[in-house]
Amino acid sequence: MSLLQRIALTLVIIGAINWGLIGFFQFDLVAAIFGGQDSALSRIIYGLVGISGLINLGLLFKPRPEYEESHSAHTNH
Repeated sequence: MSLLQRIALTLVIIGAINWGLIGFFQFDLVAAIFGGQDSALSRIIYGLVGISGLINLGLLFKPRPEYEESHSAHTNH
């Protein structure tokens, strides 16, 4: 996993936690920290989380190395 994907995954996790807080407690942590949902900084964070989700979308379709190794070992015998 590249450094960019790791950073993006971290932001996606932050976004997921934030959505969980909104869903369960009606508390938007990003808005609370950065000055409300309409503040420029909050909107930047929301945008970065969204872009991070798109960056990590490729992880859904990337084969896992351990699966590839075990699968190829079974088909070669």
